[in-house]
Amino acid sequence: MYKEYGNISYIVTFIRHESPEMKATITHPREDDEFLIPEGCAVLETWNRAEDRDVSIARARVAAGVRTLPHSLDGIVERYLIILGTGIAHIEGLAPEAVGPGDAVVIPAGAVQWIENTGDTDLVFYAICTPRFRMEAYHERD
Repeated sequence: MYKEYGNISYIVTFIRHESPEMKATITHPREDDEFLIPEGCAVLETWNRAEDRDVSIARARVAAGVRTLPHSLDGIVERYLIILGTGIAHIEGLAPEAVGPGDAVVIPAGAVQWIENTGDTDLVFYAICTPRFRMEAYHERD
């Protein structure tokens, strides 16, 4: 598709995925479905379906004073959208940086990462993965 905006012209390329056509869906995650993972946080999966391999969305909760274990995701880009609390994000290739509500953290595929809660309340964020999170892509790191 060709678009023109003022003096700037560019070509927009759309990539057609082989995923089945998505149907309108509303999900209602249940708090009872939250589970603890060995890296040190609680996870509530909002969206992680084999039929939508392009993305997964999960809410993560790190208790006050807790630091998750260093890990990486092979072939998966992860983004955190911080909702509540404060912490420090550690991402390979970047200096550790303070994060809080509204901040977005982008973690390249394969980068070693962890997050620590520096506040007095839970640190809560959404983890958005592309393609979708699969356990076999997860690796603990030193």
